[in-house]
Amino acid sequence: MASAVLLSATRNRITKTHLPLNLELFSISSSFSSLFSTFCKSHHSFSPPQAPPVPKKVPFTVSDHGLSWQDPYHWMSNTNDPDFINYLRQENSYADAFMKDTEELQRTLFSEMINRMPSKISTPPERWGDWLYYQYIPEGKEYPVLCRKLANDGKGWMKQVVNYMSKGFWEEEILLDWNEIAELYGYVHVGTCRVSPDNRFLAYTLDITGNEKFVLQIKDLRRNFVLSNHRVEGVVSLAWAQDGCTLFYTLCDQNQRPYRYCVDITSTKDGKFITVNSNSRASSEVYVIDAFNPKSGILRFCERVSGVQYFLEHHDGFFYILTNAPLRKDELSNSGDYYLGRCRADNLHSTNLQPIILPDEDTCFLDMDIFNEHLVLLLNKEGSLSMCSIKMPIMSDCKTELKIDDLHAWFFPLPSNMCTISPGANLDFMSSIYRVVLSSPVMPDVIVDYDMSRNSHVVVQQEEVSNICSSTNHLQNYKSAKETEDLLCEKKTNGHKSEASGLKDLSDLYFCEKKEVISHDGIRVPLTILYSKELHRKGKSPGLLHGYGAYGELLDKSWCADRLSLLDRGWVIAFADVRGGAGADSSWHSSGSGLHKLNSICDFVSCGEYLINEGYIHKQQLSAVAHSAGCFLVGAAMNMHPNLFRAAILKVPFLDVCNTLLDTDLPLTVLDYEEFGNPQIESHFHNILKVSPYDNIRQGFCYPAVLLKSSFNDSRVGVWEAAKWVARIRDVACSTCSSSVILRSSMSGGHFDEGGRFSHCEETAYEYAFLLKVLSTCG
Repeated sequence: MASAVLLSATRNRITKTHLPLNLELFSISSSFSSLFSTFCKSHHSFSPPQAPPVPKKVPFTVSDHGLSWQDPYHWMSNTNDPDFINYLRQENSYADAFMKDTEELQRTLFSEMINRMPSKISTPPERWGDWLYYQYIPEGKEYPVLCRKLANDGKGWMKQVVNYMSKGFWEEEILLDWNEIAELYGYVHVGTCRVSPDNRFLAYTLDITGNEKFVLQIKDLRRNFVLSNHRVEGVVSLAWAQDGCTLFYTLCDQNQRPYRYCVDITSTKDGKFITVNSNSRASSEVYVIDAFNPKSGILRFCERVSGVQYFLEHHDGFFYILTNAPLRKDELSNSGDYYLGRCRADNLHSTNLQPIILPDEDTCFLDMDIFNEHLVLLLNKEGSLSMCSIKMPIMSDCKTELKIDDLHAWFFPLPSNMCTISPGANLDFMSSIYRVVLSSPVMPDVIVDYDMSRNSHVVVQQEEVSNICSSTNHLQNYKSAKETEDLLCEKKTNGHKSEASGLKDLSDLYFCEKKEVISHDGIRVPLTILYSKELHRKGKSPGLLHGYGAYGELLDKSWCADRLSLLDRGWVIAFADVRGGAGADSSWHSSGSGLHKLNSICDFVSCGEYLINEGYIHKQQLSAVAHSAGCFLVGAAMNMHPNLFRAAILKVPFLDVCNTLLDTDLPLTVLDYEEFGNPQIESHFHNILKVSPYDNIRQGFCYPAVLLKSSFNDSRVGVWEAAKWVARIRDVACSTCSSSVILRSSMSGGHFDEGGRFSHCEETAYEYAFLLKVLSTCG
């Protein structure tokens, strides 16, 4: 068990599938390479402005499980090698030269994006105790400022909203200004912020290099300065005890993993307990600390069991636990789906867990939240998200397991089955208001407060978007687009009415539809398709397909105003919810991970082919985009079907999969065994090697134009992965096509795009300009 550290402020995560694909390592004699290049089938009609960089080769043999192969670019994993740093700079120069003729286009795209931004960007306040917390971005600045004000009365959430609109608050306190940090260090990434229960201290973790080596800092809010003698390096998570001067935190080891185990520490919503979750992505071991008596010791709730996770909250003497543990003591395993159980706080142990709420067959529980008078559940029902509240306490003898319908749940009214739901902070345990951000590909973000005591809701704020273009270049504000007073559709509201709706969307201008694509094995894969009603040309439009398919995570389909720059040029934007990501139940993730990773790759290919075959996208105008682990998906798909895509954007890409998983010194390697397989196991090793994008580049074949973006300080995906892939594809694949592969490396940033709002627009404008350049030469 990793020991938690106490800090006094006075001293400061197998069944083998046979596929109709040749999955052996692709190998074509090098003597044929020039033949393929001579008869290049690429439709790229432009010539590179200069010869691409040619890095050195250093002989290096990789051997495992009786196989040996050469990796002449292995040397790039030494980021301290001056030759490697020089190579990255050469690639940056080549990318600059390649994109030189798009500079005016980039400026046009950038101007479009910033002109859509609202003049003021702020969040409405959220109450915690006697304080109202909110953020805003100062005019002309890149980053937000975290602020608070004392509430001017103790009641009335509607009055708080009115006061916010009229600025009728007490004096504002600035807690944290991202801009000041960025101006001082050139980079800012705030990991965790926690205000002490007595509202006196702000504990936060800060990364100023991009390497995610976070430093704990504590700010005295009364005296408005940072306690300089309480800086702690390598902090991962933290939680305050109730005394307001004791802080628990976890540390990472030399491999940037939480010390000894992957440990997350947090407080229960009511503040009475601190939970320490020693977890991986597939199992957890949970400990509990009394937040009112932090030195009284630590109690273990459960032992680690493979495939079983627990998430605890406390309410009135009971722990409520979201878990996928076996429902019966005589069962060895559960289906993997979650249910809600509970046990008494004075008899806390997993053996005493009693199931109280089970999901319906077509529903799975994704998350929970607890308040003094209500329980909130986030659900996935047949692939659509929903939320409901249930009155607390739940009166049950635990002898009969209940379903949601047994508890007179109130289902939050939601706009459509394609909307995304992002809960707000919702820190106040005593509140009856639950705040969420709703969004969809055609609906700008809207903040909604749901009053669980009255079964009503109010729209607090919706993102403003200006300067939306139609095919006639007429500029209009989205408020003149479709306004649907019934967008928030009531579901099981027990007769209560909504106080307001008034949501606005852009469905009069842009069409968004959800299709099901038949994959290689007959499984139906959800595909969301977005395009302009006026500008889409059946069978002729270019398109961009998004994919991820890992860790059971949802593919982000929320509103993004930047996409309008492609949609208004006639593009189709699609989102493939392939296996390996989130689905209707946990099997969607497991059937696309580990030994089944090929399923997610084939799903993505099937979605791309569907878009072409159904006339959404021209057969020579399909591109793909992915981030991090999603690049495994796209990279493997390009190896298997190099003629399907004409362009791709791979951001901080996970491509050198086999070599990375063989290197146990890297931060995420051991943790990723559960997701991608453990190459120390021979069957896993062969499966990984067959699909690893870097190891399966096809010799002499024509590949799409690709923009790769990496970051030198990335601790999750090494900067060398993109560099090795680029070097190998230029060395092995068609030389004509590979000249349209460019690598752009940030020499200071990290894995996450922590740039401000303007720099984000600059990066997106660069990516869109690349797509418009390379696809304009196809067809």
